[in-house]
Amino acid sequence: MNATARGTGRQYGVALRALLVFTAVLGIAYPLVVTGIGQLAFPSQANGSTATSHGKVVGSSLIGQSFTDKKGNALPQWFQSRPSAAGDGYDGGASSGSNLGPNNADLLKAVRERTQAIEKTDGVPADRIPADAVTASGSGLDPHISPAFALLQVDAVAKARGISPDRVRALVDSHIQQRDLGYLGEPTVNVLQLNIALAAMDPAGDE
Repeated sequence: MNATARGTGRQYGVALRALLVFTAVLGIAYPLVVTGIGQLAFPSQANGSTATSHGKVVGSSLIGQSFTDKKGNALPQWFQSRPSAAGDGYDGGASSGSNLGPNNADLLKAVRERTQAIEKTDGVPADRIPADAVTASGSGLDPHISPAFALLQVDAVAKARGISPDRVRALVDSHIQQRDLGYLGEPTVNVLQLNIALAAMDPAGDE
């Protein structure tokens, strides 16, 4: 074997050893360390921020979901989420907004239909309906709504469940998440967490 061949063989050997070392360090050790730290320090976030009800996982507090019947009609006993344009609604594999401009005829029609539906179910005039109640978020997966939208639904939800509006309103107030660090963003309400708490309410408490 001449010197050139031996040099080439050494280069291949070095490259192979480097491949094995970096595969072990970056492909095995590093992911295990990061996963371990996540499970120890942030177990909820590391496992998808799952939300449970009666011991069963019912969703993630980071991903919105629909509370409608098979035809897409709002179920009056639940607080409703913000509209979604992601796939058939809240599809994590198709996260997106509608990408329709403010003067688009399809968007204006959808907003009008959503407004009329809320006027009917919640018995409120159009000028009281907040924007997030009739428009989708940029991701289509937003799990939050504004406190105004949540409070708008109080009377209809209370009537459907036979619970006093005051108790339901107090429940909403207790689930309002304030601005991050006191000044970032806007106050919000996580719909899934609110509905889980709503399901745990006992109508007999009004007696």
